[in-house]
Amino acid sequence: MKETAENKSENAIEIKHLTKSYGKHRGVRDISLEVKAGDIFGFLGPNGAGKSTTIRSMLGLIRFQAGEIRLLGMETGARQKEILSQVGYMPSEAMFYPSMKVKDVIRLAARSRRKDCGKEAERLCGLLHVDGERKIEELSLGNRKKVGIVCAMQHRPKLLILDEPTSGLDPLMQEVFFGLLLEYNRQGTTCFLSSHVLSEVKTYCKNAAIIKEGTILRTDTVENLAKSDLRLVRLKEDGEIREFSYTGDMKDLVANLAGRNVEDLLIEEPSLEELFIHYYEQGADSSNYEAED
Repeated sequence: MKETAENKSENAIEIKHLTKSYGKHRGVRDISLEVKAGDIFGFLGPNGAGKSTTIRSMLGLIRFQAGEIRLLGMETGARQKEILSQVGYMPSEAMFYPSMKVKDVIRLAARSRRKDCGKEAERLCGLLHVDGERKIEELSLGNRKKVGIVCAMQHRPKLLILDEPTSGLDPLMQEVFFGLLLEYNRQGTTCFLSSHVLSEVKTYCKNAAIIKEGTILRTDTVENLAKSDLRLVRLKEDGEIREFSYTGDMKDLVANLAGRNVEDLLIEEPSLEELFIHYYEQGADSSNYEAED
């Protein structure tokens, strides 16, 4: 395919004011974010936050009511077929024909893109210990997940969209998977990693967005997301241990504790996991709202 100015866009993903409603309730509302080409971008949120709704809208799997989405410089919808030929997608729960052999499922995925992916599929199957002769119905969740990885990666896409990719994988296979992700990224693939596992995002992503109840709370570098004035305080007073979070002036905290019977005191920075919980606790209440994940 001849490269155009659109394909040279510095953003691999552009989402502007995306809104998707389910009946009276909204799945996502007014979401906007950009992912630079070549990035490994984390999309953070618990189950039900709207991560999968966003991804399905990006891929044209569901229709949205408002907003605009561009992938690889092309607007979704009219150029969906062209976009999908350059995208690798791994859903959180991949569904395959249960009676088919693994090798036939992988070949079917390759043929759907009209590409010969045999060599790369063979390499991926070897690294992930995928048995091509077994039937899908015979596989555990983890082994089905590995088949999904091969199907998503074998055509060496320009953009990988991964929805909870490591759930069901044992620690060794998680390590192999992220090794492959970094390899593809070094070769120019942009990766959009939807996850609720903060350690993954902290280790492998440079930038990330936090989503809660269908709304983006914050988008920033992972380094900046991990920075906060929040401190965790653990003190022992009159034989009792108290733990709480504190975001005020440290001089005020020290003044408040002066004269009290403090037997022990520990003040430390929170982990990314604890900060994530803090972001969620600070979010706006949305009692009349439901999201699909």
